[in-house]
Amino acid sequence: MTTDPRSLAQLVDHTLLKPEATRADVDALVAEGARLGAYSVCISPSFLPVEVPAGLKVATVCGFPSGKHHSEVKAAEAARSVRDGADEVDMVIDVGAAKEGRFDAVQADIAAVRAAAPAPTVLKVIIESAALSDDEIVGVCRAAEAAGADFVKTSTGFHPAGGASVHAVRIMHDTVGGRLGIKASGGVRTAQDALDMVEAGATRLGLSGTAAVLAGLEADAGY
Repeated sequence: MTTDPRSLAQLVDHTLLKPEATRADVDALVAEGARLGAYSVCISPSFLPVEVPAGLKVATVCGFPSGKHHSEVKAAEAARSVRDGADEVDMVIDVGAAKEGRFDAVQADIAAVRAAAPAPTVLKVIIESAALSDDEIVGVCRAAEAAGADFVKTSTGFHPAGGASVHAVRIMHDTVGGRLGIKASGGVRTAQDALDMVEAGATRLGLSGTAAVLAGLEADAGY
């Protein structure tokens, strides 16, 4: 398991999605992400395009945070983000469709965004795992894989049901791990939280408090 701070940083989408965020906040996020060695910065689509140093990827969100958008609207948003320089798009599913067991509709929604943002753009699918049963998590993960997604992601971090859990990450990994990436996001605030998610199968972490997590890891490891 990854315990070296530099290696862990390369799993991190350094994230700022607060509605009150300003351009100055985004500039500071980019500088901090580069300094910490994060894999990417994840920002709202209205901040695109954004200039980043070489080696730092740009991720954004789509249908965020509710997922209650028409598929064609999500597709248009994703296509615009790609034109504006996004390397990765994290889309939110219609969680209600999953709760109703309409996994065909979930798959079609994801497929629409995939068509609008084809490879090499990385497509992550936010399933809002805290609002789903175990069987629903499995169904959504299978739909994401069938639709051509690259990752499944636990959470927006804005849902009242909560964010990432080790339990959900394990189910996601057991369902699609090795074929799709697993992103744990929402409520991952400490070094131990991050390590627990990676141990459960997460291959990417969405963190807003990246500096604190890495500092905690350095302290625990005696760096």
